[in-house]
This record gives sequence, structure tokens and C-alpha cells, in this order.
Amino acid sequence: MKKIEMINPLVEMNGDEMTRIIWGLIKDELINPYIKLKTEYYDLGLKNRNKTADKVTIEAANATKKYGVAVKCATITPNKARLNEYNLDELWKSPNATIRAILDGTVFRKPIVVNNIKPYVKGWNKPITIARHAYGDIYKSTEIKCNKGDSVSILVENQNGEKEKKIIHEFSNSDGIVMGMHNSNSSIESFAHSCFKYALDCKEDLWFSAKDTISKIYDHEFKDIFDDIFNNYYKDLFMENNIEYFYTLIDDAVARVIKSEGGFIWACKNYDGDVMSDLIATAFGSLAMMTSVLVSPNGYFEYEAAHGTVQRHYYKYLKGEETSTNSVATIFAWTGALRKRGELDNIDELITFSNKLEKATINTIESGLVTKDLALLLKDNCKQSLNTEDFIKAIRRQLELIL
Repeated sequence: MKKIEMINPLVEMNGDEMTRIIWGLIKDELINPYIKLKTEYYDLGLKNRNKTADKVTIEAANATKKYGVAVKCATITPNKARLNEYNLDELWKSPNATIRAILDGTVFRKPIVVNNIKPYVKGWNKPITIARHAYGDIYKSTEIKCNKGDSVSILVENQNGEKEKKIIHEFSNSDGIVMGMHNSNSSIESFAHSCFKYALDCKEDLWFSAKDTISKIYDHEFKDIFDDIFNNYYKDLFMENNIEYFYTLIDDAVARVIKSEGGFIWACKNYDGDVMSDLIATAFGSLAMMTSVLVSPNGYFEYEAAHGTVQRHYYKYLKGEETSTNSVATIFAWTGALRKRGELDNIDELITFSNKLEKATINTIESGLVTKDLALLLKDNCKQSLNTEDFIKAIRRQLELIL
């Protein structure tokens, strides 16, 4: 086929370890043979983030604002072990957290459903999308250790110099720990708008859960903002599209989710969404089978896999050992970004290609040709467990059949 022409570029953010290897294989086998790929490239690998004092991450986020669509490879958020391994100047922040803060986006994570992998929850027959608020809370918290006898307070000083102080705890009998965290109304408002717009695009019900009965100011503010925005901007649109929005306590939401058939969007605060997205992914089969897109109410989109850099496989790869790493979520990051680029630039061929590549990927799995992690799920229905490279080549053979 004639290679598909692009008008505007994608912002391409390369990453780390085994997903970086997969990144190159996907481009070589599944993208470049069919598309005249235009990208503005940023290397977000840990070595380059260290070399640039993490300025490259900020540049990549700002480029996403410029071009509207980005695709990102999984990256390392360093801990002390990584500090020594990579000889880092400091423990650089999570690239995802930096990008989310700049784009003011909400992360939507949705499992990739295939017919021959059944969810662990038998009633689920439709995917459940997690909408994760991507700002503040524990991820932007300040922590401190306290000694016995210490007294800890919150002190707020307004613009006029007036102060309000509240005791958090007095450590009379023991040492302890304290965490202070925050959120902003503007970010919560962006979160709400993104969720309501996404629900309308997908024509799916939207749930939002928090714990306002316990957190009567912090969580209650989330609830109130969602209610106000829904009633003022989206209530009539939801009725016209025959979809529903409702708020419930997070413990009630968990019970409802287990009893549901799926097919809705579940909006969660930052930490809740982090945990629940992994739970949903695993319950549907595999964390490597979940898409992730950061959506900004300003119209920016950043696509990535929901999983990490697959460190253990990378160390095997460096030793020359064979790996069988699931590349599906990374492939769908590319297809999501290319489809969105096609939608924004009115390139139907790009949209069609993205849909066909996803279909080819699913067809490959449903034919019984899978990576090792999926072979364990398929058990007797697995035709062949393939290594990392051969799985991507098998997808290319399927793609050639339907192009």
C-alpha cells in the first residue's frame, strides 16, 4: 500500500528499558512500513532526563500543547536504587506527574478486551474505564517524621496576613509521621469537565466516588464541584444521550463495580485511580492489556501504556536471553495517538489504519498466538507462546491480511 501522509506531527516521547526496545520494534514493523511518520522527538529515557536536568520532560509537555497529540513510552521514576544504578544527579520526579501538571489533564485507562481472555469477575462483559485525577493529593504531598513530644499544626496565612491554625496531632506518647497534601479547585474543575466530556464522547455512564462522609472539607469539595459543573453544563446533554452521572462513596462504588456488567466510566481521585486502574486491568486479564490517555479540557491528548518499563525482562535482554514481553498496550498507545491525529487533521486513512492495526493485534491474540503472560491466561487455548519480536511480527502478518 502507498504510505499514508501526515500533515502535523505527533509528539513522540521515548522511554526506558524493555519498553524502549519494544518501541523501536513497533515503529520498524507496524508503523514505518505504512505511514510517513512525522514526529517531534523527545528522549525521556532516564539518562537523558538526568543529562538535561529533566528539562526535556518539560519541553515534551509544552510541545504537546503546541501540536495537541503525543505518544509516550513507559519511563522510570527513580528511587534510591536507580540513583546509584544510573549515577543520577538527583531523584528526578515522575515524568508522568510533570506532564500531567503542565497539561492539566485527566488519565483515562481502559482494558483491551479480547474474546478468549475472560475477566476474573464473571459478570463483566464490557470494559470499565478508570478516570484518574492527575493532580495533587499524595503525589504532591509534603512529609515529615515527628518525635515524641512534637506538636503538628496546619497554618494558613491569607493575603492580608491573617492566620488560621489547626492542630493536626500532638505526639505525646510516640514518635510518628505526618503528611500534608493539597488540591486546587481549578484542577478539580478541569478533572470534572474532562470526565463529563469523555462520557459524552463514549456515550457511557459516569460514576464519581470519594469519601465525603469522612473528609468533610477535602473530599466534599470534589463532590460539590462535580455536582455544580454537571448541573450547570452537562445535565441536559446527559439526558439527551440517555446516560447517567451519579456520585457515591468509594466503598459503595467498589461493591457496585463488582456486581456490575461493566460499560461505564469510574472517576476517581488521584491515589484511588492509581490503585483501581491496576485492579481493573488485572481483573480483566493483564496490566499489559490496558490503554491510557491523558485528556486535557484544553484539547491536548497524550497516549501511553498503563504499565511500567518491564525492568526484569530488560535485564534478561541485556544478557542476550530471550524475552516474551507483551507489547499490546504500547501498540494501542500508538494507534490511539495516530487515530486522534487523523481525527484532528481529517485524515481518514490514518483513522482506518489505526483501527485495522488494533484489529490485527486482537486477531493475533484470538488466534492463540500470544506472549508468555497471556499464554498463562489462555492455558489450553494457547496455540503458541511467542517471544517479544515474533509476537510483533505475527501482528504484522495479520495486519497485511486486512489492509
